[in-house]
Amino acid sequence: MELTKLLSGVEVERIIHNPHKQIDRICADSRKCTPGSLFIAVKGADSDGHDYIEAAIKNGAGTIVCSHAEKTEAECTYVIVKDDRKALAQIAGNFYDHPSRKLNLVGVTGTNGKTSIATLLYRLFTKSGYNCGLISTIANFVGDKRYETINTTPGPIELNALIAQMAREGCEYCFMEVSSHALDQGRTDGLRFKGGIFTNLTHDHLDYHKTFAAYLQCKKRFFDTLPPEAFALTNLDDRNGRVMVQNTPAHIYTYSGREQADFKCKIIEKTIEGMLLNINGTEVWCRFIGVYNAANLTAVYGTAMLLGASQEETVRLMSELTSVAGRLEYFKGKNEVIAAVDYAHTPDALENVLKTLKDLEPQGDLICVFGCGGNRDKTKRPEMGAIAGKYASRIIVTSDNPRFEDPLEIINDIKAGMDLKTRARSLFIPDRTEAIRTAILTAQPGSFILVAGKGHEDYQIINGIKHHLNDKEIIIDTFAMQEKE
Repeated sequence: MELTKLLSGVEVERIIHNPHKQIDRICADSRKCTPGSLFIAVKGADSDGHDYIEAAIKNGAGTIVCSHAEKTEAECTYVIVKDDRKALAQIAGNFYDHPSRKLNLVGVTGTNGKTSIATLLYRLFTKSGYNCGLISTIANFVGDKRYETINTTPGPIELNALIAQMAREGCEYCFMEVSSHALDQGRTDGLRFKGGIFTNLTHDHLDYHKTFAAYLQCKKRFFDTLPPEAFALTNLDDRNGRVMVQNTPAHIYTYSGREQADFKCKIIEKTIEGMLLNINGTEVWCRFIGVYNAANLTAVYGTAMLLGASQEETVRLMSELTSVAGRLEYFKGKNEVIAAVDYAHTPDALENVLKTLKDLEPQGDLICVFGCGGNRDKTKRPEMGAIAGKYASRIIVTSDNPRFEDPLEIINDIKAGMDLKTRARSLFIPDRTEAIRTAILTAQPGSFILVAGKGHEDYQIINGIKHHLNDKEIIIDTFAMQEKE
């Protein structure tokens, strides 16, 4: 593509040298540059792309887009832009011919529930016979092809390339998680959404956003920028549900388990195997448990209706849907002991899952095994310790992904939120494998064990190195060992 076309819509301050160059590739990572590449230097949270302009040129980049240039080289074209992040998103959209306009793109944002709702919508519409794409924390899918993911929401270049692949391969729908980091960094700028879904907003990512108000405004910008023809589906059971859509130009719809809403849900019956729900007057049995899952399923139902799906077919397929990987997946062991794995890593998520399991009235203990991630929001650690003490009869505090922090210091931060009675019924075991095995091997008959925090992850990050660790594997292996005894 010629450079002048690639810069359509970009706020350009000046171009140095040749504005008619042909661009074969666009990169925001200097290591990926090859001859004929355009390199976009973006100032990020941890590093500044302007520091890597020379490296990009050495790797073959012939065009540099940046907000400032310390020096220029004759063989390179330099495009000085007003806002490098906005330029990156606009250039990515131009290069891939705005692929989000070629399918129905639905974004899901909020603190908890994004992965479940996006994944269940992908499965529901796939089961309905549509070719669909999914962009999520667990994995990205183009039709039935799975691709590993690094971030919940990829960068603008990777994101547009992925959606372009979906459009080429005939996907009619794409369901994607939209993280607050992505919104703040402009990764979704320029995408055209058919609809947006708000799940909830609770304590998370304050290490990045600094204040809850800033976190809220970041999420709200997603709805503020939806097109007028789109829909905005919001959760009235969250106190920020109305705030999210108060300035959106999109058509507003609501869902709730408590208030009058466009899509209303009531739990009629619940067991460890699932729930009987009444959604807008129709009963449906779903293989999920918990009030928060009822909310997620209501959002799925509402979105399907807003996208024109058959109500009868949607209800039928909802009864076939199963839990998303690492989202309250449970396994049955010896003596009626049940161990569940969940990604809950925020205070609200941990409370929701523990409350759900406690409401099912286990015959034995409710045991909670959890930790908190290192080099992340420290303020939630004591809060999660207090929540575990409120619901669990036994607690084992362990490591999550300690990253570059001392696991014992993280455990001490969690312990600070526990009163003396809670500490007395708690164990503190930094080794996560040992902690999970201890919970299972010491569980009384009929106990429920929640292993929280990592969910689908199959690794643990210690001092910057990923080590294989899978909560589900540890549970299954320990249960199998017990059966042999």
